[in-house]
Amino acid sequence: MADTRPDTIDWDLAIATARRLAPSGPELEPEAAREAVAMLRGLAREAIAPVREVTGLVAPDTSPAVVVDRGAWIASNVEGMKTILGSWETLSERTENAPAVVRSLGSRGTALQLGAVLAWLSTKVLGQFETFGAGPHQPGRLLLVAPTIVSVEQQLDVDPRDFRFWVCLHEETHRVQFGAVPWLGEHFAARIQALLEASDLSARETMERLVAFVYALVRSLRSGSDVSVIDALQTPEQKILFDELTGLMSLLEGHADVVMDDVGPAVVPSVRTIRARFSERREQVRGVDQIARRALGMDAKMRQYTDGAAFVRHVVDRVGMPGFNRVWTSPDHLPSRVEIHDPDAWMDRVGLGA
Repeated sequence: MADTRPDTIDWDLAIATARRLAPSGPELEPEAAREAVAMLRGLAREAIAPVREVTGLVAPDTSPAVVVDRGAWIASNVEGMKTILGSWETLSERTENAPAVVRSLGSRGTALQLGAVLAWLSTKVLGQFETFGAGPHQPGRLLLVAPTIVSVEQQLDVDPRDFRFWVCLHEETHRVQFGAVPWLGEHFAARIQALLEASDLSARETMERLVAFVYALVRSLRSGSDVSVIDALQTPEQKILFDELTGLMSLLEGHADVVMDDVGPAVVPSVRTIRARFSERREQVRGVDQIARRALGMDAKMRQYTDGAAFVRHVVDRVGMPGFNRVWTSPDHLPSRVEIHDPDAWMDRVGLGA
């Protein structure tokens, strides 16, 4: 007999909520919108060669980049979440052990919250490589979120062609990372699964972490300090795994940032102006955006770009990109969160110090 028990999360409601709340993007004439989509597709193809030249990594050209609206980006991310969370039975069992304040949300309440978060994120994300959303044994797609790209280029007042190509270079680097390093996707998924498995939803400890989360959020907003609101929700075991993932994400994002800038003015003439204005935009966050970024850990995400880029730049300056590429030879060669801030220690460990 078919199992008719409901999902712990109402995924369809999450998608519908996010799509309803997400703004459609800047108003463009139909012809201008078509031209933007066509340009992004073309620039995504053009980005393959310079990224390959700078990184020395070769990934199979599995499929062309897909230009999407915010609704399609939302649907892709929900599919990715469903994949990484695994079977609903495991999630249901963990939810049953949660305190009443968590259980009372129900599948619809959780979906509404998830939808609101995805709607907000859809206005921030410029592009994304589908690490988990394409299904088992299927190559991920490279997504370019056209409304958000156009919106940001207008806010920054930069050359549209240069900015779009700059974004494509960053996202193509992510495609190459996972395409040229066969073990990376599986390792990434395994670390996230381990982080989820380390969750402890006992009533007492969950309430303690919820209180700690609120306290850390208030402190971080008042003081502007580096108080971590994400750490407040983690068990000791999760903190260890989270540090591993932070090191990996800093590496991936920093590597992509270095590549997009190293392609240089010959390909993106206004790259320095774009970088300066984009970096300034990252740092000038106020009001609701500031609260949301702190609560969702996006402040830590911003540090991943800068910390990771500093790590990659330091290593490449000393041993060149071929030497840096030793990082891709095995999971043991990935830098830890501590090593991201001490690249010399990482080079010594993997035999590059001399």
